[in-house]
Amino acid sequence: MSARKVPRARNNRPASKNAGAKANSNGDGAGKGAAAFSETRIAARVADLGKEISRDYQGRRLDIVITLDRGFVFGADLIRKLSGPVVCHFVHEDVRDIEEKGRARREVFFGARPYLKGRDVLLVDAVLESGVPQDFLLRRLGESSPRSLRLAVLLDKPGKRRVDLESDYFGFRTASKEVWVGYGLAAGNGTGRNLRQLSSGAKAAGKSERRKK
Repeated sequence: MSARKVPRARNNRPASKNAGAKANSNGDGAGKGAAAFSETRIAARVADLGKEISRDYQGRRLDIVITLDRGFVFGADLIRKLSGPVVCHFVHEDVRDIEEKGRARREVFFGARPYLKGRDVLLVDAVLESGVPQDFLLRRLGESSPRSLRLAVLLDKPGKRRVDLESDYFGFRTASKEVWVGYGLAAGNGTGRNLRQLSSGAKAAGKSERRKK
C-alpha cells in the first residue's frame, strides 16, 4: 500500500506532544526482567488522555471509531473518561497474505466504514507500529469528509514505522522489540486479553508464543 501521508480533515492539530511515558524494566508488577505497565499506571494515563481529548473538543460530539480486535479494552476505558457526547463505531481489521503473479504481499481489509460527514472523528487503536493499517483506515474514513480526523493509541512504537504517520494522542512509547500481552492484547495462542496489566519480555514470552504483528 502507499506510504503517502494520511490526508487529515480540517481542524486537525499536530501530533500530540503529551507526556506519554516509556516502559520500565524494573518489573512494575510483572516480575524480574520484564518490562511492564501496571493496572494503576495504565488507568492514570488513560484518565490523562481523556482530559486532554475532552479539552480539545470542548464539549462537541465525538464519533469514536474503535478497531477490533486489539483496541476494544483501551477504547472502552477511554470513552468513559470523555466529558462530551460520544458515538461509538467499530471496525474489524483483517490482514491477509495475498499472492499475485508469483509475488506474496500482505493486505489489510476493514469492514464497511461508518457515515461520518461533518463529524469530529477519533480513531482509537491499541498499538501503532508500522502504521500501515491505521494509514489505510484513516484514508477510508477521510473519504466521508469528516470535520476533523485524529488518531489515539495506547502504545506507540515509532521505531517500526513504515509510513509517515504519527498519533495525535498516545499513552506510552515503547521499544520496537517489545511484544505486549494484556489489557486487550493477546499472546500468540489467543490468551491474555483479560490481564489488567501489560507485560512484555520474559514473562509474556513464557506464557505462550509471541504474537507476530
